[in-house]
Amino acid sequence: MQASKVYFTDMRTKIGESLLVKMDRLIQEAGIGDIDFEKKFVAVKIHFGEPGNLSFLRPNFAKTLADRIKKLGGIPFLTDCNTLYAGRRNNAIVHLEAAAENGYSSVSTGCQNIIADGIRGTDEAEVPVKNGQYCKTALVGRAIMDADIVISLNHFKGHEGSGFGGAIKNVGMGSGSRAGKMIMHNEGKPRVKAEKCTGCKICARFCAHGAIGFSNGKAAIDDGKCSGCGRCIGACSRHAVYNKWDSSNTAMSCKMAEYCQAVLDGRPHFHINVVNQVSPYCDCHGENDAAVVGDIGIFAGFDPVALDQACIDAVNAAPGLEDSILSEREKESRTDHFSAIHPTTNWREQLTHAEKIGLGTTKYELVTVK
Repeated sequence: MQASKVYFTDMRTKIGESLLVKMDRLIQEAGIGDIDFEKKFVAVKIHFGEPGNLSFLRPNFAKTLADRIKKLGGIPFLTDCNTLYAGRRNNAIVHLEAAAENGYSSVSTGCQNIIADGIRGTDEAEVPVKNGQYCKTALVGRAIMDADIVISLNHFKGHEGSGFGGAIKNVGMGSGSRAGKMIMHNEGKPRVKAEKCTGCKICARFCAHGAIGFSNGKAAIDDGKCSGCGRCIGACSRHAVYNKWDSSNTAMSCKMAEYCQAVLDGRPHFHINVVNQVSPYCDCHGENDAAVVGDIGIFAGFDPVALDQACIDAVNAAPGLEDSILSEREKESRTDHFSAIHPTTNWREQLTHAEKIGLGTTKYELVTVK
């Protein structure tokens, strides 16, 4: 496969020219204008950040992108899907509140925030996975699939399950509905924490398959009847219903790539990775550890696989920062940065599988934009 072009600009700026101006120039030179945006709905897939985490992308980046899309005739909206875990983004109401708390509003970004899989995380579309080996179909937030064009704006960082998180993870895992996320993390069967269950029976009211019964006042889920839709997780205000999280990191990374394939296949798409505040863990955490390398720059292109590979290479080529988890781990193991931070994961797996199913190529030509 021919190498894909990845465009890059560093974080240096001149007096009178901001980084946002450089970002706009970068995405234009990378070819965003080659997409026909005229009167098209554009899903800007983003991560709003879990409240308490301070390494998520500032809304200024989103505004720069939204303004460019509007100048090209498009109708952008920022979007993400609800989470499985009990945090501040596990239903659309608290998710939108979290986004606002972190500075994302129509005023700060110039476009609206839409939670793609609805209030409880069940508004989804079943989408074929081209060349899928783990998943033949993917359950994706409906608003993302209703869009004509998908643009991902990604904070590149480490991740405890997949080694790193970039364009593939933001689009793949992030676009999955609650049921889709359950499939990526396990075989899609939730469980009940009896000590948290109050026996209110709200979960059973929302179960369309009669899979939830009660014993001694506590809910129990029948795997044989359960469809894995995740509706009960969203219905439980006590966080008593939860996902098992028992998929291997290898399987999760491969499924994530396949979900990314399902979201992007057949539609125009474009991707931007901002490599700053490179924290060792996902922005889903309600905190962030110190950055492991210095700020590197912004990367953009049409191929999410080449884009993520270029960012991995750039981070691994950068010296690790003292007083970070990387400085502790690499004293014990002189390997690449992401393997040192997360020795039980193999970050190469998502890229290898993504290339195998035709999502993109790890071969890239880096084009520097001043």
